[in-house]
Amino acid sequence: MSDKVNFGDELVSPEEKTRRVGQVFSSVARRYDIMNDVMSGGMHRLWKERFVNRVKPRSGEDILDMAGGTGDVAIRIANRGAHVTVADINPDMLEVGKERAERRGLSGLTWKVENAEALSFADGSFDAYTIVFGIRNVTDIPAALLEAHRVLKRGGRFYCMEFSSSDWPGFSNLYDAWASNVIPRIGKAIADDEESYRYLVESIRRFPRPNAFKAMVAEAGFVRAAAEPMLGGLVSIHSGWKI
Repeated sequence: MSDKVNFGDELVSPEEKTRRVGQVFSSVARRYDIMNDVMSGGMHRLWKERFVNRVKPRSGEDILDMAGGTGDVAIRIANRGAHVTVADINPDMLEVGKERAERRGLSGLTWKVENAEALSFADGSFDAYTIVFGIRNVTDIPAALLEAHRVLKRGGRFYCMEFSSSDWPGFSNLYDAWASNVIPRIGKAIADDEESYRYLVESIRRFPRPNAFKAMVAEAGFVRAAAEPMLGGLVSIHSGWKI
């Protein structure tokens, strides 16, 4: 890949983006979930419960939670009886998740360092693939979607939850101003990292709108591609099936 890609609002090489995204999440790993609480007013917990309810994990299923990092979603899925492989490109994020699972005495979780664009798993390995607030950080999103399709069994389901911009005019303007001016300062105060959170805000602003990303899911081969927007599309649950 020779073309430039966006790292937030900055254009960099694909290799540089992958490296710098890794630095971002290594920097914020220990404070990541606390920052999610602060930035969303705790709403991310409700969104994740809604997400897992849409996935409908069942006992005995094998589910891949990509960009699963701190295990926040994977633990919710495992509590429904599924076996979850938690995959993330960043080992520091995975270490936080492992420690959390150990404190809770949870089994049924496997932890793997993986690149979403080139997974090590065999074709047709999983009943479901989930990725929450992670796909916008992938350098080559179409490649990641193709990999998600490849590793799913026939009849397998794809679920993704991601931020984008809202189409509620008043709310959109207020959120954008708050995100641009306040979130980096909160990142500085809580995680001692203003620049990483400035990047995360910029990455949300640049992620495709729900209908555009739904089209990308369909282009990767998924049928019944759908988007369920919340807060005017600020957060959306995307889904599709492999047949």
